[in-house]
Amino acid sequence: MMAAVPEHYTIELGFNNYEQFFRIPVNPETIEISESGQGKTYDIVGYGGGTQETRAGEINVIGSPRLKEIRFQSLFPAQYGPYVVVEESALLQPVRYISYLQAWKASKRPIRFVYYGSDMYISIPASIEKLEWKERAGSPGTIEYSLSLKEYVFYSARRATVVTNEAGETILVRERPDRPDERERPETYTVQPGDDLIKIAMRFYNLDSSRARDIQKLNGLTDAETRPLETGRVLRLPQV
Repeated sequence: MMAAVPEHYTIELGFNNYEQFFRIPVNPETIEISESGQGKTYDIVGYGGGTQETRAGEINVIGSPRLKEIRFQSLFPAQYGPYVVVEESALLQPVRYISYLQAWKASKRPIRFVYYGSDMYISIPASIEKLEWKERAGSPGTIEYSLSLKEYVFYSARRATVVTNEAGETILVRERPDRPDERERPETYTVQPGDDLIKIAMRFYNLDSSRARDIQKLNGLTDAETRPLETGRVLRLPQV
């Protein structure tokens, strides 16, 4: 699915539960998101049933969905301009963005892709599958790049306990896995341009926006101080 993106939106890439992160400084014109299944088709020989839904011939067996793939391209500008969507103080040197992406890819660990739109919020762990970049002709220092990401699913072995049920049968009971977390959350977080408490809560507490109130209470913020949050302010994050 190739979709034109709205005028006002934000893309963030973070690593190690936002120990490192940056916002894309120039929004791409389009973001391509691929979502597909793993259905298989078979040919059934015979007359089948009496309705169109049960006829013989080719049938489709629905499988589990494949991992999402996200692709976009844009540029890391050498100079600030009206097309840049981050504050001038937050704009990094183009090679710094590339260095982050190269290091994260080399770590063989997932990053987090976050999209804030007017009517959509996406936050998924992802692997960096492909990074291509070059210096823009006629604009020294500016880097054009394309980035391909693939959704990452956390997985781990599940413990099982042998128990005897009421019928005297021996069965295995699998323990529920812990909810995955990329890392222990930091004790503090420095507010970035465009942040609000709900975004911060969803970022650090597995999409639980209700934790915004806990952050507000821990830091003694009045409602007026949260609209908007002061950029550069250091907030303490609840650890439980």
